[in-house]
Amino acid sequence: MHRRLVATTVLIAAGFAGTALAQRGPMPEGARETAPVDLTGYWVAVVSEDWRHRMATPRKGDYESVPLSAAGRRAADEWDLDADNAAGLECKAFGVGGIMRQPGRLHIDWEDSNTLRVDFDAGTQTRLLNFDTAVSAAGESTWQGHSFAEWERPPGARGGTVRAQIGNIEGPVAPGGGGRGQRGGPPPASSIYDGGSLKVTTTQFRAGYLRKNGVPYSEDASITEYIHRLPTHPNGDVWLLVITVVEDPVYLSQPFYTSTHFKRERNDNNWNPMPCRTAPPPP
Repeated sequence: MHRRLVATTVLIAAGFAGTALAQRGPMPEGARETAPVDLTGYWVAVVSEDWRHRMATPRKGDYESVPLSAAGRRAADEWDLDADNAAGLECKAFGVGGIMRQPGRLHIDWEDSNTLRVDFDAGTQTRLLNFDTAVSAAGESTWQGHSFAEWERPPGARGGTVRAQIGNIEGPVAPGGGGRGQRGGPPPASSIYDGGSLKVTTTQFRAGYLRKNGVPYSEDASITEYIHRLPTHPNGDVWLLVITVVEDPVYLSQPFYTSTHFKRERNDNNWNPMPCRTAPPPP
């Protein structure tokens, strides 16, 4: 009799649990399952603009097209590469404000259902893009900071939000950095927003450099990125366009916009992580 009572109680409890789950509905899907575009893979930076500021270390004091404040110009003019290296600050040009402009490769994959992982071979850096708002920054500031990500989708798409503008600029931004100089890179297609994009907002980062020659951004800066997968080219090439907006009340007089192109590679054959290192500028 006792065993029958226990068994009956268990069955009733299981029935209540099943009913509760049915009423609550299926568990919510994560960012990976609801992604409007696939950003995963190995990607190589295609330097089609700002060549002299990205492929080599520019001369000290060369901060063309960056809207520096008076304090920003003073800091850039005082840059000392040897002093940075002696102080263990080799990665200042590889922080979140400058890493996308490094001429290298990145690998994007899912760390888990709500975390997108981005590895850079330049400086052997890693960024975690968190879709879960419950994940908060902890501990000291780091070079890559704490990034919150959210999908942005075209009108009528399931979930996400629709963006009417990027920062204060309506519509797509032309390739380039600051001066928007173009050297034959793929222009944003008119259908850039068709599939959706990823908005990333980063906080709690260490002060670093926008360019290798000490053009600064402070810990008080606001850094927002929009990552677009462009429509597949007729020849089969797949491109990413990363638009970065840096606003800094300390070192910038106005927002600094850059757009950076990456092309997808077939495999990881050219993946080559290297430590943070900035070559000396020309004399």
